[in-house]
Amino acid sequence: MDQPVSQTRSSTSHAGIRRWLWIVAALVFVMVIVGGATRLTGSGLSITEWKPITGALPPLSEAAWAAEFEKYRASPQYQLLNAGMALAEFKFIYWWEWGHRQLGRFIGLVYLAGFLVVALRRLLPWRRTLTLFGMGLLLGLQGAIGWIMVASGLEPGMVAVAPVKLTLHLTFAGLFFASVIAFATSLTPPRRIEPRRGRAVAWLLLALLFLQIALGGLVAGARAGFTLNTWPLMDGALVPPASMLFAQNPFWENFVDNVALVQFNHRLGAYLLLAVALWHMLWLRRVMPGSGAAKRATAISGLVLAQSALGIVTLLLVVPLWAGLAHQALGFTVLAMGVVHLTRTEGAAVGSRQ
Repeated sequence: MDQPVSQTRSSTSHAGIRRWLWIVAALVFVMVIVGGATRLTGSGLSITEWKPITGALPPLSEAAWAAEFEKYRASPQYQLLNAGMALAEFKFIYWWEWGHRQLGRFIGLVYLAGFLVVALRRLLPWRRTLTLFGMGLLLGLQGAIGWIMVASGLEPGMVAVAPVKLTLHLTFAGLFFASVIAFATSLTPPRRIEPRRGRAVAWLLLALLFLQIALGGLVAGARAGFTLNTWPLMDGALVPPASMLFAQNPFWENFVDNVALVQFNHRLGAYLLLAVALWHMLWLRRVMPGSGAAKRATAISGLVLAQSALGIVTLLLVVPLWAGLAHQALGFTVLAMGVVHLTRTEGAAVGSRQ
């Protein structure tokens, strides 16, 4: 019997929606890498104003460049860290930050255009459309957090953004990225229906991935990767003494600003994540050999192992640009795989229910 026209139209619409969402996810992935380069090149505070509309235009004349440079020269970062910087050097860091902000604007436009098509043409049930609207609000919030982060670095005495706000910026980027991938995956009918095994561990894996991304944000914000560049020992010990890990007052500041504790926590997070990923893989390969879940768990374990090795290399080489960016990119690749695995484990494919 012929397929109903409405169902054919729905399947076609879902294919288009999936393509749109995967494009958004790819753009966010690139955005994360560009953001990492902006941070590692010290470019994030080069633009001292937030102008969502007019800020899209860069300086177009020498006078405009001089005015922009003068604003930066009034910032604490210039006065305390980059005093004497030439205009050509300023242009280098300016273009990194400008490109980062333009990519953010472009992602917002691509997402808005796609959402309007879905909403106006009623391509999805209203609950799903409302979810997309909420994801759009999350994207807008991420942009606002980005400016709050930059503003923290323009406070008197600051030469970089506050680690906690950088961590929030990175974590919310991960949340939006994960939501886009989960939605796109849920719109893709699975090749075969499998028992829902390992759901709790899939959730645990995703939670650990987000925790590790947050801990990595603190490492980046505190520049903890530029110290204690040995492995597996830290300052000659597997576990540094409490006098090193908790040297600051008040106590809670150690978890944000103490480079020893920040780096130690990131190491512990990596060990825990790797252990859970390997256990999950071995269990699924035993109880569901050859299944899609077992294959996904195997892929996740391989990615986590590669990410751990890359993290060690990045630390030992004292965070060269290429290694820092590769470490961040691979981290979000693992996150994407973790989201796909959980979404499939939950059996949330719309195509299987329609």
